Amino acid sequence: MLSMIGLIGGLALLIILTMRGMNILIVGPISALFVGVLSGLPLFPQLVGEGEANLVGNYMSGFTGFIASWYLMFLLGAVFGKVMEDSGAADSVSRFVVEKMGMKFAVFAIVLACAVLTYGGVSLFVVAFSVYPMAVSLFKQADLPRRFIPAALAFGSVTFTMTSAGSPEIQNWIPIDYLGTSPYAGWEVSAIVAVFMAVFGYWWLKRMINKAVSKGEKFEARKEDPVIDGSRQLPHPMMGLVPLLVVLVIAYIFHDSLKQSALIIALLGGVISAYLLNRKYFKGFWGAVSEGTVGALIAIGNTAAVVGFGGVAKAVPAFETAVDVMTSIPGSPLIGGAIAVSVIAGMTGSASGGQAIALPILAPHYMDMGVNPEALHRTVAISSGALDSLPHNGYVVTTIRSICNETHAAAYGAVGAVTVIVPLIGLAIAILLFSLGVGI
Repeated sequence: MLSMIGLIGGLALLIILTMRGMNILIVGPISALFVGVLSGLPLFPQLVGEGEANLVGNYMSGFTGFIASWYLMFLLGAVFGKVMEDSGAADSVSRFVVEKMGMKFAVFAIVLACAVLTYGGVSLFVVAFSVYPMAVSLFKQADLPRRFIPAALAFGSVTFTMTSAGSPEIQNWIPIDYLGTSPYAGWEVSAIVAVFMAVFGYWWLKRMINKAVSKGEKFEARKEDPVIDGSRQLPHPMMGLVPLLVVLVIAYIFHDSLKQSALIIALLGGVISAYLLNRKYFKGFWGAVSEGTVGALIAIGNTAAVVGFGGVAKAVPAFETAVDVMTSIPGSPLIGGAIAVSVIAGMTGSASGGQAIALPILAPHYMDMGVNPEALHRTVAISSGALDSLPHNGYVVTTIRSICNETHAAAYGAVGAVTVIVPLIGLAIAILLFSLGVGI
């Protein structure tokens, strides 16, 4: 009982401290300490036998294990995004989308620009950085409340593109190693769910914005707002789209033989093609590489901090009890798997972290039961992208506070609606379709 209080209390502490603006790299260990102490977990490796659970050992194993597995993907993804940004290729693609949509569809243009970049392989964090200047300009011209910018960026980046079939984002690739599937697993159901999330989520986002406008909310300019250099010569939009296609094509060619490692080659190909096609437009190629490296360290550090928390949570008795309950849920095994991954992703504040913790436990259990691996892959991917976006999520914190300079109180309501509730509904639809035999 005390262990369960510690587990639930640690998660609550993680969310509360994050909401109060504390750094996730500090909040993660503090929350893990709370869980460990209330569960009677020894603090240091020296106090236990070799291989036995302890706070520091489990936290650092989770932290470093995630970095060891995914650092190169984060690094190349962030570098690719920065190269696209520095060359003006990302701005060119974004501006092209905006110009074709028009001011009436300002919000849609922002969502679509994020979706194109995300599905093309640009790091989620970098997409937000890249599209934010354009989003500010559009919201200013349309006189829309700026507190909805984080929701527009997040909706286009971490919902219907992040977990869809074919996406090069790691949330779609982690299950491959455990289930022996491909990034296109369950693509028929994935397509239906993605369309639903895109349409319903956009309608809801627009409804929230229109309601705020009707109450008199307007755009409020700030002195630190980014200024877009309209005089800068940008590459042709096609020169921005080609590197994105390179990432998708290479990932497709090598996914059977290299599994998740294909993403390393794909992103490297994206970096090289972006440089070759747009080299005369760069402000500073090596400077962009350096900035991308720093961005990768921040992004993977934030994620690893909550994976470390999950590593401690996984070691306490309450976690095993919770997993037993979730994997014993009657009915479709897909429901149990979805609940388990979603809850663990929520506990860790990370979709990728939730999968990395849950799949080693859940995959053998459900595969032995004869669950269709493609259905399980897609269900796990979609479910990881729901409760992961609670307030303490690294992407949410970075986007709301660091990029958009907003507060959780002002911005998170809309973010939570489109990144938590909409994916949960999409998850329910996916499970229903798989249960009816669609795509199996």
